[in-house]
Amino acid sequence: MMMKSIVAGLAGTALLATVAYAQSPTVTTDKAPTAATTATTTSTTATGQWRTSKMDGLKVYNEANENIGTINDLLMDKSGDIKIAVIGVGGFLGMGEHLVAVPYEKLKFVNEAVAYTGANQGAKPAATTTTGAATGTDKPAATTTSSTSKWYPDHAVFNASKDELKNMPEFKYSE
Repeated sequence: MMMKSIVAGLAGTALLATVAYAQSPTVTTDKAPTAATTATTTSTTATGQWRTSKMDGLKVYNEANENIGTINDLLMDKSGDIKIAVIGVGGFLGMGEHLVAVPYEKLKFVNEAVAYTGANQGAKPAATTTTGAATGTDKPAATTTSSTSKWYPDHAVFNASKDELKNMPEFKYSE
């Protein structure tokens, strides 16, 4: 009886080893390299870059520091260049909001918070701005701490009033 158990155990082990060997991948060298072996990465860090996922909901101000809306979406062409910013104007908690499309290059992005002080409430804040992309490196003399460690700017500036944006044609997504 003991001998039958040992023989059965050895046969089972041999059977399992055969199945495991059959599942091992075979290596052939006559094939061309696959895309995974030829793909390269640009960088392992992204200093000075902004995440588009963080741009959704970013406040948009005009030149007079009036909040005129928020960025709802960024639209890009097939080459990956962002061409249009969809801005939501008016409404409350997303209800009754009027969507307008503006050229992305017309937006100026600001890394510093909007300065609201009693003495210069209507004045433009001293801030680092970039147009259309995160390329600005000029630092103002006396401002709040820069947000270079964040993955998004503090806000955007578009030269229009809230009423001008509301009077623009409404943007609708096509199916």
